[in-house]
Parts: sequence; structure tokens; C-alpha cells
Amino acid sequence: MSELAGLLLSTQTFEDLVQGVAELSVRTVGSATTCGITLAQDGRVITVGSSDSLASQLDEQQYEHQTGPCLEALKIGEVVEALDLAEETRWGVYPAVAMSYGIRSVLSTPLIVNDESVGVLNLYARTAFAFSDVDRQLALLLAGQATIAITAALRHYDEITLSDHLRTALSSRSVIDQAIGILMGQQRCGPEEAFALLRAASQQRNIKLREVAANLVTTIQRRPHR
Repeated sequence: MSELAGLLLSTQTFEDLVQGVAELSVRTVGSATTCGITLAQDGRVITVGSSDSLASQLDEQQYEHQTGPCLEALKIGEVVEALDLAEETRWGVYPAVAMSYGIRSVLSTPLIVNDESVGVLNLYARTAFAFSDVDRQLALLLAGQATIAITAALRHYDEITLSDHLRTALSSRSVIDQAIGILMGQQRCGPEEAFALLRAASQQRNIKLREVAANLVTTIQRRPHR
């Protein structure tokens, strides 16, 4: 809770805040492999923060197939858990898709504002039955505190609306994905390693991940074609 409060005070943008919440969630829930934070507005959903590129891919597969534990938790406003995706009969092809990424269990906890679900904290694990009762309680605590932080941030960051933040996040996500693709080609590596390279450059140069990605994309675009 103190770390979440610290994030609100120390981060300069909404994007930095939700990224920090996702990373904190993985550190807090030890059985989680990765975490993504989904927000919804006007019928549109987007991953606004993720602990790594794997979470973004797992979230976005749900958006693409229009089904999954995240979207169900968002719809019903209740916690949705997949204990073992290998035995799961819900959500069409999504369980098989998630398993192809090495994921076996999912815990999706809604973010509730004024009795309405505005987003979801998604925790993914590589083992079946990964989440204990303590993990579930921690996820609820994290989701509750994250909701408070996000609500406060909407006022703290120049009172920009959630729609504006979602547009910014969508633009950032696009350029980060482009940069990941460039690094995968240059370094002959997977998306997780490419994302780690971007994050390392961001930390070393003390600039935002989005800016590192944008600089890389701009540099490649300016190179003369042969």
C-alpha cells in the first residue's frame, strides 16, 4: 500500500503509474508470472500497463477473440479465475491460445468505481492451480488500491479524462510494439527479450519507455532505403 502511494507521488504520467502498478503486482503475488492492467471506456478495452510484453499479448488475444477471463470479469464485475486452462471449457479458443504462450492459470480481478467495473487487474501464471487464497486476497487488495490510485491520478494529472489517457496509452502501445518488432529483427530474439532491452535502455538513460521506443522507430524510419 505504501509503495502504491509512493507511485502516485513519484510518477509523472498516468502511463508510468499503471506500469508501476503492474510491476508491483507481480512482485507482490509471487506465483504470478506477469500482470496486465486493462481499462475500458465507451465499449473499448486496452491494456494500459503491463509488467512485460507477455501480459500485453495475453490481454490482446482476449480482445481479438472477444472472450476470456479479463473480459468476463469486466462484464460481471466479479473475480474470474481459470484454475487450469488445460481443463477449461469457457472462452472458446482462448485457453489454447494462452497455453501456447506457456500460461496455465489466470486470475482476473475487476477494478470497481461507483459500483461499476472500469477495468481489470490480470495475473497470469505458468502453472495450473497457481493462485492460493492468500494470492487471491492480495489481488483484491492490489485491485482496490490500484483503483484508488487510478481514480486519484485522473484528478492529479491535470484532470485529463480517462478517454484522453486511453488514447495516449493506445498511441504509446502502438509505438512500443513497433519498437519490439524492430529489436526482434535486429537482435534475432523473442518479444520478451526485446521488451527487456527497451526497459533496460529506458532505465539506463532515465527516460520513459515510450520515448525510447519512439526514438528507435524514428531512427529506423529515417534510414535511407536500399
